[in-house]
Amino acid sequence: MTRVAALAFLLAGLCYAAWVPLQFLNPGVDSSLAYLSELAAADQPWSWLVRLADVLAGTACLAGVALAPDERPGRAGAAGWLGLALFGAMTVLDAGVFPLDCAVLSEPACAAAEAAGRLSASHTLHAAVSSLALAGAGLSLVALPVSALRRRRWPSLVYGGAVLAVLMAVATVWTLTLVAEAGGSAVPVGLAQRFQVGIVALWLLLVGAALWRDRTRAVPQKSHVLLQGAGTPVVVCAGMAGAWFHWDRVAEDLGADHLVIRFDRPGLGLSSGHPGPPSLTEEAERIAALARRPVVVGHSVAAFHAEAFARLNPGRVAGLVLVDPSCEPNLGRGSGTRAAAVRAVQGVLPALGGTFGATALARLLLPPAHRLLMGAHERAGAVYGRGRVLAAALAEWLAYPDMAAELGELRRTHPLPPVPVVVLSAGDDDPCHRDLARLLGARLVPLPASGHEVQLDRPEAIAEAVRTLGVAGH
Repeated sequence: MTRVAALAFLLAGLCYAAWVPLQFLNPGVDSSLAYLSELAAADQPWSWLVRLADVLAGTACLAGVALAPDERPGRAGAAGWLGLALFGAMTVLDAGVFPLDCAVLSEPACAAAEAAGRLSASHTLHAAVSSLALAGAGLSLVALPVSALRRRRWPSLVYGGAVLAVLMAVATVWTLTLVAEAGGSAVPVGLAQRFQVGIVALWLLLVGAALWRDRTRAVPQKSHVLLQGAGTPVVVCAGMAGAWFHWDRVAEDLGADHLVIRFDRPGLGLSSGHPGPPSLTEEAERIAALARRPVVVGHSVAAFHAEAFARLNPGRVAGLVLVDPSCEPNLGRGSGTRAAAVRAVQGVLPALGGTFGATALARLLLPPAHRLLMGAHERAGAVYGRGRVLAAALAEWLAYPDMAAELGELRRTHPLPPVPVVVLSAGDDDPCHRDLARLLGARLVPLPASGHEVQLDRPEAIAEAVRTLGVAGH
């Protein structure tokens, strides 16, 4: 993804510098006295080609920002990438939505119409949008070198960015001074503006080159596991996209007489990013690695994991508590076309989870979604504001049909060992939960006053279910 981001920035820099050859297609716009944006004015020849180059530059810049590596860049790094995102978005609007109506400094009639206020809103807004684009580029020119210096990364951005930042400041002051003096007199405002835009194009190329030469650093894989209490081991498996802290109240209750083992699956909570699509076999192995003969508590889709562990490890499970389990009456696989499409998406999700765009999207969407669905929590913002969590959650959602099909196959080939099982069914009476309890020989416990997040609504019910299994201490 870093290489793709590098190519995007290199393309953005080349497209943003396309005015150099394109200006020779329109000799009517003076290259030293007229604004550069007059080449893209709606009434000028070849303006569509100039605007297309700028739209491509802005779009490529946005793609580069989205795919840039997110390795805790800090506030300066985040500000730098957001500055480039602002530049990209405003450049697209500048060229694609708000071009000039006519060439103001090249055509006296256009200047008169502008002074009389007879031009369109697009013409009027053009200057503001262009200024925002250059402001975003200027912000990135300062912030990204500062971030690279602090992280001792990308030395070319540190030194090259510092030089370009000074030149950008000089070019901006020069351009603003000449624009203020223009008023119909022959001043080289076009030359100053072209110098300014040329610096931005060089900056985009420099960012692309730095990313292209970047070497991916090996990140040690880390699994977050939390142990609490002593006694019979209880392994807690959170539902889809869940984290360890959602089970604090359950662990506090059970920790008085049990060893409660909580963990975050790859990519979720505080564990490292997921290496590939999740599967029932891998989840069963993960549970097996945590305790020798535990009671397994599986919430929602993690009930699939708990049941698979019991069927694959019949001598290593003491009991199951399935908390408002996911329940599928028809456990069949989807079509081959869907499976191929899902595998293609799953193949790139781990890499996408490490990008700046994924982190920005996660911070925008996941913490508000958590507050809406599960309430506020002091850890939610830090945990769910990470791109890898968004990627892992999406990977689990995409893998759900395949894991359901895997469970269906296990039910046909691996009998459930004779261990106690409790099914906690939240909300209204669920026929699927009744059928599941009969299939597993389980005790069905309805919880009509609880929502799906039983661990938050009724933590005592989960603790009671574990204790009533009657499993001896180990």
